[in-house]
Amino acid sequence: PSKNYTSYFLSFGEDKTRIELMHIPDMQNPASRGNLKGLAHFAIAVGNAQTVDTLTERLRADGYTILSEPRTTGDGCYESAVADPEGNYVEITA
Repeated sequence: PSKNYTSYFLSFGEDKTRIELMHIPDMQNPASRGNLKGLAHFAIAVGNAQTVDTLTERLRADGYTILSEPRTTGDGCYESAVADPEGNYVEITA
């Protein structure tokens, strides 16, 4: 509620592949990560918190920019975030 958005997860098939759709009703011109139009981020579920931590450290060692250290978010997800080579915000989630 404090960030004024809604988020929906669509699950597909037995492997539980998911797509998250977010809606921000008062979106304005993009100014920062928190205020984007179009693609906001990709999220990849890797199974557990230890794998999030391990992949975050591997990406850091490989020279990628870590945008958000591993943490538990306000909605209870354990995740980190990295910039891909094109600067997209990629979440690594448990």
